[in-house]
Amino acid sequence: MLIRSLLAAALAVCCASQTAAAGPLKVFVLAGQSNMQGHAHIRTMDAMALDPETAPLLAKMRDENGTPRVLDDVWISSLGSADEVRTGKLTAGFGADARGPKIGPEFTFGIAMHEALDKPILIIKTAWGGKSLHTDFRPPSAGPYEFNEAQLENFAKRDVDVDQAKAEKAEATGRYYRLMTEHVKTVLKDVGEVVPNYDPEQGYELAGFVWFQGWNDMVDGGAYPDRGRAGGYDQYAELMATFIRDMRRDLDAPKLPFVIGVLGVGGPVEDYGPDQQRYRETHANFRAAMAAPAALPEFQGNVAAVRTERYWDMDVVALRLREKPLKERKDQINAAVKSGDLSREEGDAAIKELYAAAFSPRELTILNDSTSNFDFHYMGSAKIMSQIGRGFAEAMAEMIQPPRKAN
Repeated sequence: MLIRSLLAAALAVCCASQTAAAGPLKVFVLAGQSNMQGHAHIRTMDAMALDPETAPLLAKMRDENGTPRVLDDVWISSLGSADEVRTGKLTAGFGADARGPKIGPEFTFGIAMHEALDKPILIIKTAWGGKSLHTDFRPPSAGPYEFNEAQLENFAKRDVDVDQAKAEKAEATGRYYRLMTEHVKTVLKDVGEVVPNYDPEQGYELAGFVWFQGWNDMVDGGAYPDRGRAGGYDQYAELMATFIRDMRRDLDAPKLPFVIGVLGVGGPVEDYGPDQQRYRETHANFRAAMAAPAALPEFQGNVAAVRTERYWDMDVVALRLREKPLKERKDQINAAVKSGDLSREEGDAAIKELYAAAFSPRELTILNDSTSNFDFHYMGSAKIMSQIGRGFAEAMAEMIQPPRKAN
């Protein structure tokens, strides 16, 4: 009994010292719209093994049995990606709930952030699809949304009740900013609800914020009537800077490190193919506006812009270009099946033979299995989304732990 008591006491002292060494729980807020939710189905993770650049990252995303890794020291509370708030230890499946399980940036952000800090982490994620910064996430200090002249003229042409339109806009303005802020504060009021072994004496530190949004603003020609011209998205840049200031104020974190995930759907604009040229200027203008706040003097060293275009899967782009000539023949085969000239089995065999002659088995796997959604959701690709999450963590870690100066 004495030996057991001594061992218990020793373990208690050991655990207490480890907890003290851990310090405050590191809390990161991840917010945005559908790409922050994440639409990469976990079945697309397999294809990451075919690329030597992403195979090591895949190894960190899976356990020894090949199933998605569960991080014992990283927890998450997620609002907006499913019908209800989801909490638990971080693993795959905290992406958008529909037709899942899926991942968003949170999975590899948590993996890489924990690797960088070697401390317990809590991620608070708030993301809703189809939301704008100019209205839905509009920061309070930006004031009310005001319709521009072009919008008012359009209302007049369509005989729209302007007063009603203004009232509806006022009601929608800032709603998701408030929902996001409320959820963060609710979680932080009772961290133990999400993190079972949370120690209130050690407390928590709000350590960083990641913003990944943009699609609804980029495509909105009403809110941004000059979006095809240089400076056409200046309003977004101004709103983004105001958003950062307001969020820091409302979360009582004046120097909160902030990562802006710059929308990169389509990849680098200089690599756009003929079908993408009509979007080139608009996309380039919007990306410049998203990244602009990171260059402001007040945000030096505490705001970073991550260009997610660098993670676009150019292998898939190249394979899809090679696939184009095959689609006409594929359509002919399917038409023959529909007319009864071929059985479904014969049609499938013919299509399989057509593709086998044009692509290697590796290429077919990439073409068929590495994507699961539309291009505006980063192809629903785990390869893309996992690199984005890691990129966010690397940028955040650099701000939290800047390189030491040489002696």
